[in-house]
Amino acid sequence: MTFLPLLGAVLILCVPKGKDEVIKGIAAVATFLPLLLAVRLFSIYDRSLPGVNTADSFQFVEKYTWIPSINVEYFVGADGISVPMILLTALLSFLAVIGSFGIEKKIRGYMALFLLLETGMMGTFIALDFFLFYVFWEIMLLPMYFLIGVWGGPRKEYAAIKFFLYTLAGSVLMLIVMLALYFNTTDPATGRHTFNLLHYMSQNVHNEWLKGFDVRVLLFLGLFIGFAIKVPLFPFHTWLPDAHVEAPTAISVILAGVLLKMGTYGMMRISFPIFPDVTVYFAVPMAILGVINIIYGALCAMAQSDLKKLVAYSSVSHMGFCLLGMAALTPLGMVGAAMQMFSHGLITAMLFFLVGVVYDRAHHRQIDGFGGLGAVVPIYTGYIAFAFFASLGLPGLSGFIAEQMVFLGSFPSFRTLVIISAIGIVFVAAFHLWALQRVFLGPLNPKYTALEEINKREMFCLTPLALLVLFVGVWPMTVVNLMSVSLVRLVDLVKAVI
Repeated sequence: MTFLPLLGAVLILCVPKGKDEVIKGIAAVATFLPLLLAVRLFSIYDRSLPGVNTADSFQFVEKYTWIPSINVEYFVGADGISVPMILLTALLSFLAVIGSFGIEKKIRGYMALFLLLETGMMGTFIALDFFLFYVFWEIMLLPMYFLIGVWGGPRKEYAAIKFFLYTLAGSVLMLIVMLALYFNTTDPATGRHTFNLLHYMSQNVHNEWLKGFDVRVLLFLGLFIGFAIKVPLFPFHTWLPDAHVEAPTAISVILAGVLLKMGTYGMMRISFPIFPDVTVYFAVPMAILGVINIIYGALCAMAQSDLKKLVAYSSVSHMGFCLLGMAALTPLGMVGAAMQMFSHGLITAMLFFLVGVVYDRAHHRQIDGFGGLGAVVPIYTGYIAFAFFASLGLPGLSGFIAEQMVFLGSFPSFRTLVIISAIGIVFVAAFHLWALQRVFLGPLNPKYTALEEINKREMFCLTPLALLVLFVGVWPMTVVNLMSVSLVRLVDLVKAVI
């Protein structure tokens, strides 16, 4: 499943120039097969096994020696934290490839880089060896840089370089922490230094230097900043609006739907279980940062005149809910955070697809430049109204249940902060309804009386996402049961130090 997209990329590079339809077909197959495998993984996954820190409770494990001289292993597996992310990655990657069929410029390079990007994303969510995790994490960086820098908008070079520098800075911090962990831990079986993440979670394998609290604080902060850039958390978020605005539609979908989740996933998979004492120590500051993201992101979204930038800042706001739920260190808060990651991936993918639809026709995204589009494109209006209501947390849709879980799970730990963060919901509703009113209601702008309605290919990309948003909103236990055992284990592991 991880390397099928890479195989597809190699095949695409072998296709003669000018065979664009063949290239698109290979890309579609190379992303559809991992989606089938992800659905099968979801269906046969044993929900009673926690994973997290014990190798025997991970599933679909593969473990081989990779670089014996430095004890690096190809060690991968899945648990309740990774399976929803694998499913989300496979689904959005397939839909993004279908959504990219309209691209005409250098289609071979675009599809090959996109498939390489999917391999990096998949690998990040299954890696249980820190070296392997870092390699997959870095594999994503280069394709994303070129996908924004070559196929992006007018300021694509600026956005791509900014994205690259921010992400690279986070990667350097992660590299330093990885080396510190490697040289100060030992494999209990062999006595050699190790990159095994599960060994790192056992505090017994840490040497005396690594047990120093000041050292652990510095290492935790290094990892936290590295992951916070990817989330992105305030004040490390400034690369996100530029990257989204300049990226092509499908890349914005992947950027918001999958890449942002890697930051919170990294905190759950690496930071929290390896440094549980420091996690507890920084729980309140993390919750405050989450609330700042919620309020600040919503206020920035309200100030935007570009529809795509509005959606980008809404992502900053919604990812704040994830950090708030995680910082609470309660089972419900942690499940709410993971649910928000999954739900936001679906909803924001819909929103970016929909912004791309109107941009393809009108060639701009200025909210004030439209008006009354609901009378001309009623089906498109229905889709975007559904996505807006899902994003603002309408009951019955996935965003609602995720936010409520975060609030309920966080309230026992941070009552005041939860009350403040609830105000953010008002701002979120305000900017969504404000945009809906100005673009789709009121008098029709005469320039768009002949605007083309959403086509079948675009509906093919949007409909599965809408159905999943509705299904998860009505029956969230399908996803909750998948992740709850692992997240309860994670909370127990962290709280064991108290």
